[in-house]
Amino acid sequence: MTTHICSVCQYEYDPDIGDPDNGIAPGTSFEDLPDDWVCPVCGVEKEDFEPNI
Repeated sequence: MTTHICSVCQYEYDPDIGDPDNGIAPGTSFEDLPDDWVCPVCGVEKEDFEPNI
C-alpha cells in the first residue's frame, strides 16, 4: 500500500502501521480513513496529504 505525506509538516501516514494513537488499525488504507481524520502532528485534514510515489 502507498504511504501519504502531509504537505504541511511532512508526517508520513503508513497504512502498514495505521494511526493507533487515534484508533486507526494497522492495515487501514489512506482511502479508508474516516473523513474527519486529521494529521496527528499538525492537525490538517486528509485533503492536505499527497501520495508518496
